[in-house]
Parts: sequence; C-alpha cells; structure tokens
Amino acid sequence: DVQLQASGGGLVQAGGSLRLSCAASGSSFDDYNIGWFRQAPGKEREGVSCITVSDGSTYYEDSVKGRFAISADNAKNTVYLQMNNLKPEDTAVYYCAAEQGAIDITWYYPERWDYWGQGTLVTVSS
Repeated sequence: DVQLQASGGGLVQAGGSLRLSCAASGSSFDDYNIGWFRQAPGKEREGVSCITVSDGSTYYEDSVKGRFAISADNAKNTVYLQMNNLKPEDTAVYYCAAEQGAIDITWYYPERWDYWGQGTLVTVSS
C-alpha cells in the first residue's frame, strides 16, 4: 500500500500562485497514478488533475487547464501541483490520491481512487 502526505496549502490573493506537494511512501512510486482532487464547502469532491508516474502522462479538469501544472519527481517520490492565476472559485480543501490501472475519462471521479492523503486548505481571496 502507498501512504500519501499532502502539503502546501495556504491563503493567497486572486491571481497568485501556490504549489502543492504530495509525498508518497510505502510502495513503488512508479506503479501508481497520482491525482489531485478538491472539495469546496457544500460541494462534492472533484478531480483537478492526475499524472501517470511511469510515463508522465497528465490530465486536467477543464477549468484548470492552462493555469495548473502537475509534475512528478521520482527521486523524491513526490507529485506537485503548481497552481497559477488562482481564482476565488479555486478555494477548497485539496487532496491527493493514488491508484493503479489505466487512466481513462473516469479519472475525474473520486470513487475509482484507492488511497488518499489528508487534505490541505487553499483559500483564494478576491
């Protein structure tokens, strides 16, 4: 099994940037897809982005394309989510998750992901 530790959240003004980190341990990092999800108050958890660590393939939810970038550092067993041009609607608790298998259009749904880290709060002020 893999254990995940998310960090990097904080308070930022609209238009600013943050970088979230998801550190993995306990299993072979290359065997997993790592995803970032977020949950705003009163809303369901939704997929933001994911990466297939073994080949670097990346996927993004439409509202973050061009603003967010996901990357993996295999030496550090860590996946990053660089968030630029943040908007108030990006405010949420962000979670990282892991699973094994081929990524398809269902990556967006939290139900397919097996392992979860604790959340990190991102607050974007207007």
